[in-house]
Amino acid sequence: MRLSALILLACLSAPARDLAGLLKAVELRYNRAATLEVRFEQHYLAQGRARRVESGGLSLRKPGRMRWQYTTPAGKLFLSDGKAVWFYSPSENRAEHSRLRDIDDFRAPLAFLLGKLDFKRDFGDFELRDSGGESTVIALPRSDKLPYTRVEFTVTADNIIRRLLVTGVDSTVMEFLFTGEKLNPALNDNIFRFTPPPGVEIVEAAR
Repeated sequence: MRLSALILLACLSAPARDLAGLLKAVELRYNRAATLEVRFEQHYLAQGRARRVESGGLSLRKPGRMRWQYTTPAGKLFLSDGKAVWFYSPSENRAEHSRLRDIDDFRAPLAFLLGKLDFKRDFGDFELRDSGGESTVIALPRSDKLPYTRVEFTVTADNIIRRLLVTGVDSTVMEFLFTGEKLNPALNDNIFRFTPPPGVEIVEAAR
């Protein structure tokens, strides 16, 4: 039997991952971590608009601290210290400030990776698809008060989330592709604090 046929046979006979086992493995991986760093590519799709692609680096620390440092567009920043959120756009010379619990930005759910990840608590219905050694889970949130209606994430054989697709209540779609994940890197708390540059317009979000 040729090598290609043997590989195909092995793939066809390999047991698919069960949903409960997959979710538990992902929970264990991220719940045991205190910090995380990863490169991201972000795709934003909205009806009637051209696809927008941005990229940069994401740093997370328990509880709820995150820093989205963009390289494309350069200097753009989305940051949370666990209570407050800053969104800084150097091209607009503007920084928006709000409470974490008040925002409906799609990036906020990424903080759940280093919270207390519990899929069965946060999501009601699940669908599992296996393909090429990876598994994709489609999950519907239990609450209808969230800014998104559907989450789809792709997990590698090592239980690493490498892709996340979030559908908003207005049918907009945000896709994140992750590479180079590092668990428990040393992160200075200062990177989760924001000091507005001189002359920047500060806008307080309505509560």
